[in-house]
Amino acid sequence: MKRLSGLVALTLLLLLPFAYAKAASPDPAALFEAKTVSERNRALAALEAAAPSDPASAYAAGAGEFFTALEILASGLHRHGFESPQSFMLPLMRLPVPDNPSPEPLTYEKFRAILIAFRDRLEKSAATLGSVPADADIGMVVDLAHAGIDLNEDGNIAPDESIAAIMASLSRGVDASDAAPSLAFRFDRADGFWLQGYAEFLMAQADFWLAHDFRAMFDGSFHMLFPHAKLPLQDALVPPDGGMSGSIFASEWRFADFISLVHLVNWPVIEPERRKAARRHLLEMIRLSREDWKAIRAETDNDREWLPGPQQKGVNPLTGLEVGEAQVQAWLAALTTAEDLLEGRVLLPHFRIIGKGINMKRFFDETFRPRPVDHRPGHLALSRKWKNPHQRRFQSDSARVRRRRLPDIRAVVQLKRNGACAS
Repeated sequence: MKRLSGLVALTLLLLLPFAYAKAASPDPAALFEAKTVSERNRALAALEAAAPSDPASAYAAGAGEFFTALEILASGLHRHGFESPQSFMLPLMRLPVPDNPSPEPLTYEKFRAILIAFRDRLEKSAATLGSVPADADIGMVVDLAHAGIDLNEDGNIAPDESIAAIMASLSRGVDASDAAPSLAFRFDRADGFWLQGYAEFLMAQADFWLAHDFRAMFDGSFHMLFPHAKLPLQDALVPPDGGMSGSIFASEWRFADFISLVHLVNWPVIEPERRKAARRHLLEMIRLSREDWKAIRAETDNDREWLPGPQQKGVNPLTGLEVGEAQVQAWLAALTTAEDLLEGRVLLPHFRIIGKGINMKRFFDETFRPRPVDHRPGHLALSRKWKNPHQRRFQSDSARVRRRRLPDIRAVVQLKRNGACAS
């Protein structure tokens, strides 16, 4: 009898560490309710440590890594006095970064470093979210009015830096005020596919930039985004008062510099693998979106849904809309169209040359320079609308389009560097 009691006691002692480990799983609330960066980072480190053996921790850690990627981008932009253009035309540049009265000088190399750090953090987030089993039982409640990132590098996460406040600044459809409906959502496994897909989407944008040498555009136009960061044409082209209120289209000088930016998009490819990776990221985003809607439509609950399915009735507090089967089918059809474009099965119609289109697979996989104001053959992956278009190239001399050349801003930049251009 004593021997049996001893064996039972030994078994309980052996099982105790496992029971303790399960009870000691990190609480995701510490991550999303943190008021300081150091507090947030400690919570994130604990979740990352538990992630390999705990799907819920991996899910929360992947989400935390995604938001810290945004913080890396925002802090880098703030450090150099970024002024948001408030335009959908520059999607990576829409974060509502606060004013910085004492910005550090910015160089082309430093800007690329910001993009690389942002992109690499997104890659980590996507990998962590991808490690969560597809059938994991996830239910993580997050109040978007409490979760946030440090936009101004002061080490704190203030109410006006919450995810709800950021979303409100990007869209008039979201109210982050006290009178707004609750922005607490219960994020489930389907939402993990959505967030992972969004990480892939942002990586595609970052990799596309990094695949090219855009120094001439940076030197010739980025003073409209960083007006006090000592860029080459700051003294010559930035008004003394800054004149930075409103969007690009509300400021005459910023609009002029935006036109210069478009004409300076003539980027040599320097990292072709990144350009190919951008297409792969977009294809992966499409795959994850399909997985997302597959999981959403299989849900039987209706608990504070981030992305509700047709079977989950009720108005979404973000959009004020209900999702019906027609909307889901339209989105799935759009995904198929996007996939066909990226795989070169159909062409993107050219907006000026009738009967021709752009083969997007060749555009990403081959070393065509992006030149939006040059429609001549050889500058775009133009093809005839054949049934098998990716095997054809545009060869017609009659469709050559002459373009009116603007003064080369690169020459002005070089004169400025050499001291031959008066301030």
